[in-house]
Amino acid sequence: MITPNRLLKAAVLSFTITAMCTMGASAACLGAGSVTAGALRLRDAPSTAGSILATASEGSKVVVLDNSSDGWYQVSYDNVQGYMSADWVDLLQTATCDLGRGAVTTSGSTLNLRSKPGTDGSILTSIPNGVVLQLDGVTGGWYLVTYSGKTGYVSSDYIAPTSDPITDSAAAVSQSNLGSQIAAYAQNYLGCKYVYGANGPSCFDCSGFTKYVYAQFGYTLNRTATGQLSNGVSVSKGELQPGDLVFFRHNTSKPVSHVGIYIGGGKFIHASTNAYKVQINDLSSGYYAGVYVYGRHVA
Repeated sequence: MITPNRLLKAAVLSFTITAMCTMGASAACLGAGSVTAGALRLRDAPSTAGSILATASEGSKVVVLDNSSDGWYQVSYDNVQGYMSADWVDLLQTATCDLGRGAVTTSGSTLNLRSKPGTDGSILTSIPNGVVLQLDGVTGGWYLVTYSGKTGYVSSDYIAPTSDPITDSAAAVSQSNLGSQIAAYAQNYLGCKYVYGANGPSCFDCSGFTKYVYAQFGYTLNRTATGQLSNGVSVSKGELQPGDLVFFRHNTSKPVSHVGIYIGGGKFIHASTNAYKVQINDLSSGYYAGVYVYGRHVA
């Protein structure tokens, strides 16, 4: 028998879900849920016949991932995904709590850490693919996290629950893909103006651009192109990998006059003194092939 109280509760939950969907919550995460039963079972299927994966006590917080199964929420509890009865989970749009850990899953690019939940929040830093974060709360489809000493929000579309250890810096990410992440991140600034002496993020000169990009991954480069010749280790042109620094010399008595970042496929990105903007050019032919002098591997 369904009691009036249970009908009322179901109506309230339905209203809450509808309101959140209207507000544009991410499909990857509806929000946080609070367990209202004394002991609520997490099952491997949306049915009382499902095997029990864990039991959550009253007041426990879960990440609510989906509400498409009638009467059941798909949730993540203590880094285990399963199903809980919607009758005993209150869906919260905003919650600050321990929601376990999540891994950044961006297929090789980086994930922006923003000052507030939403794409209108300013970018505090970028987090490499594979980094594992502590999830300290959720607002709609945005997780509250701290990375490299900065606290902000990341889209839950690019976070997967995990039990792996937390990583707190880019240095903890495998070095095999870090260079590709640096190259991918640099391309976020395509079209930004070249301004002599500028350090970013809205405009750059050539060495200001490379220094700024590398700083987002925890690396400190020297300020000038000549100074950056002392960063990292020398590599031949044939050994260049995405993320490596590439140097050029034209009409100067200095060792180099220009620097950029190799992105693979015989191309590099730089704050161009010819086009006065950040752009991609060919390294294997044309003007820049003729003035290329050095490559340096930093990350």
